[in-house]
Amino acid sequence: QVQLVESGGGLVQPGGSLRLSCAASGIMFSIYIMGWYRQAPGKQRELVADIASGGNTWYTDSAKGRFTISRDNAKNTVYLQMNSLNVEDTAVYYCNSRFRHMNYWGQGTQVTVSS
Repeated sequence: QVQLVESGGGLVQPGGSLRLSCAASGIMFSIYIMGWYRQAPGKQRELVADIASGGNTWYTDSAKGRFTISRDNAKNTVYLQMNSLNVEDTAVYYCNSRFRHMNYWGQGTQVTVSS
């Protein structure tokens, strides 16, 4: 059974930082593309960043320079370090893993940026 379990969300003030983690089980983690998506109220889910098995990364424009995605294949875990957070980053953040036709999601973790 595949499980993606996110952690690290919470309430943070503008300008603050959070580190999200996603622990995966039930998949051959190292071959999967791992990604972080987010969905704000009333908006579509969007890809924030992803990291390929070889380590290549992609970021949405609003995340460039502020967020860093990384993976630890030994721990089957992907991370999203988020710095300089602003209110527009408020959303539920979802971990995603995909490989060919296989696509899995975590349950999401809430990130709220507010003063």
